[in-house]
Amino acid sequence: MSNPLPPSLLVVGAFVVFFFLLMICYRLILRFFGVVIIPQDSIGIVNKKFVLLGGHRTLPDGQIIALFGEAGYQADTLAPGIHFLLWPWQYAVTLQKFIAISEGNVGVVEASGGRPLWEGRVLGKSVECDSFQSVRAFLENGGERGPQIAIIPPGVYRINTVFFTINEAPALEIADNMVGVVTTKDGKSLATGDIAGTEIANHSMFQDAQRFINGGGFKGLQEQVLLAGRYFINPRFATVELKPMTEVPIANVGVVIAYVGAVGVDLTGDAFKHGNLVSTGQKGVWAQPLDPGKYPINPYTHRVECVPTANVVLNWATGKSEAHNLDKNLCTITVRSADGFTFNLDVAQIIHIPRNDAPKVIARFGTVANLVTQVLEPTIGNYFRNAAQGSDAIEFLRKRQERQESAKFAISAALTDYNVGAVDTLIGDIVPPAALMTTLTDRKIAEQQKVTYETQMLAQGERQKLEQATALAATQARVVDAERQVTIAEFAAQASVKKAEGEAKSKTIQATADAQVLKTVGDATAVKTLAIGNAEAAVTKAKIESMEAGNYAAIQVAQALSNSGFRLVPDIMVAGGAGGSGGTLVDVLLANLIRERAPASPAAAKRPNIIVPPTVTEPGPGEHS
Repeated sequence: MSNPLPPSLLVVGAFVVFFFLLMICYRLILRFFGVVIIPQDSIGIVNKKFVLLGGHRTLPDGQIIALFGEAGYQADTLAPGIHFLLWPWQYAVTLQKFIAISEGNVGVVEASGGRPLWEGRVLGKSVECDSFQSVRAFLENGGERGPQIAIIPPGVYRINTVFFTINEAPALEIADNMVGVVTTKDGKSLATGDIAGTEIANHSMFQDAQRFINGGGFKGLQEQVLLAGRYFINPRFATVELKPMTEVPIANVGVVIAYVGAVGVDLTGDAFKHGNLVSTGQKGVWAQPLDPGKYPINPYTHRVECVPTANVVLNWATGKSEAHNLDKNLCTITVRSADGFTFNLDVAQIIHIPRNDAPKVIARFGTVANLVTQVLEPTIGNYFRNAAQGSDAIEFLRKRQERQESAKFAISAALTDYNVGAVDTLIGDIVPPAALMTTLTDRKIAEQQKVTYETQMLAQGERQKLEQATALAATQARVVDAERQVTIAEFAAQASVKKAEGEAKSKTIQATADAQVLKTVGDATAVKTLAIGNAEAAVTKAKIESMEAGNYAAIQVAQALSNSGFRLVPDIMVAGGAGGSGGTLVDVLLANLIRERAPASPAAAKRPNIIVPPTVTEPGPGEHS
C-alpha cells in the first residue's frame, strides 16, 4: 500500500483547481453580463443573431455581411481588449488569430461579397480598405467580389476571415542572368495581329496590377520583361516564366528580329530588294546589330540571330563538322570526270560576314544556316562538279593547286552578291577510283624502279672508280720502284754514252790513220767486187729468164738446205690435191715436219719411206714447162 500524499501538495492542487474554476466562472459571469475579452493576438468576429429594434433587421439581397447592424455577421470586428453589451443570447463572438504573411510570401485575397465584376474582368479592382482589414471600407469604396487584384505584402493583419479568404503564395525570385517573361490574365484584349502588350509605365514592374490596368495594359504576353530580383506579384494576375538572358558571344553580332512594335520604314533603299531593315524598336529586322554582350530580351517577342563575324570554316566532308554546326549537314562532294571516272573530294570553304552586312544576310536568308544550305552548298558543289567534268581524272589530280586557286576566285565572286566574303577555298582529301589508283600506282612504282636502277648504275660506276683507285694505290709502290729503276737506267745509259763517246774519240783518231791506209786497198777491192757482182747478176738474170721466178727461188732454197745437211727426201711423200701445185718444195718440208713430230713406234721404224709422186698439172698459157 502506497504512502498518502503530503498535506501541502494536496493544498496546492486544490488551489489550482479552484483558480481554473474561478476563471471559467469569471468568464461565464462576465459573458453573461455582455462582457467580451479579446486577446492581444486576435480579433473578435461578431455574429448578430437578431435585431429587436431598428429598421434594418435583415441583410439586403446579395449581401452576406452587415454594415448597418442587420442580423448576421458584422462587417466590423472586435479589436483586442474588453467589449461590453454583447449579450450572449444576441451576439456570438468568435476569436480569430491575426493573419501573418511571412517573409518571402504574399497574401492572395478573395472577397466573398461586394459588387459584381465588370464585364470581361477576372479580378476585383483594388480599393482603399487598409489592406483588407476594413470590410466596411472595402464595400463602401466599391470593392468587388471574387479574386482580388491587390495583394497583401508580408506582415501581420487583422482581417475578417468571414468576408476575406487569404492564401499565401511565394514571392517571385529571378536569379542573375535570367529574365522573367510576364503573361497577364487581366487587362484589355490585344488588337488583331498583335502578339504581346506594349510596355506600360508606372506599375512597379507588374507589382501594382491596378495601375497596370488603369494605364491601359493588355492581357496576355507582355513585351516588357523582369530583371533579376524579388517581386511581389499577384499569381492570379500574372504568371512569370524564367528565361536566360540573350547572349551574343565574342566574334559575333546579334541581329534582332522584332515581332512587336510600330510598323517599320525600310532603311535599305531600292538597291537591296531582298528584305527590309528597320530602326531599333520597330517591327522587323533591325538595321543596327547588337555587339557582344548580354541583353534582357523577351524571346517570345524578339529573336536574336547570332551571326559570326570571325572567319567561319565549312567542311564538305562526311562525318566532319566544326563547333558551330553550320556544316553538320554537308557531306563529301561526288564528281564525275570527262573520262567517266567518279570520285570523291573533300572541300573546306572559309567565309566572313562583315558586321554591318549581318542584318542584310538575316533579312535575305533568315539564318546563317539557311545561307549555307541555300547558297554555299549548291554554289561550291556545282563549281567542283563542273570543273571535274571539264578535265580528265588524272589531270584533275595533277592540277589540284590550279583548281584550288581558280575555285577561290570563282566562289569569291559568286558570294559577293550575297554580302558574304569568301576568304579561301581549300581542296582536302581526294579519293580517286580504285582502278585509276592501281594504274597510277603501277606507273609510279615503275618510275621509282627506274630511278632505283639508275642509282644502282651510278653506284656501280662509283664502285668501279673506287676499285681502280684501290688498284692504283696498291701498285703505287711498284710504280715508284719502276720510276726509280728508270731513273737509274737513264743515269747508267748516260754513263755508257759518256764512256762510248770517249772510246769513240780514241777510235776515231786511230781509224783516221787506218782509213788513209785502207782507202787505197778499199778502192781496188771495190773495183774487183763490183766487177764480180755485175757478172753474177748477169748470170742470175739469165737463169731467171730461163725459168719461172718461183722455181728459181725454190732451187736456191733447196741448195741452201742441202748445204745445211737437212734431209730433203721424206719418209712419206704427201701428194697435193687436184688442181694444187703438187710436188713443190713446201710439200716436202711439211711432210718432214709431220714425220719428226709423230711419236716413234717399232712398226713405224720397220715401215719403208713412201714417196707419193706429186700431181703434175699442165702449164697454163704463157707458163714455162
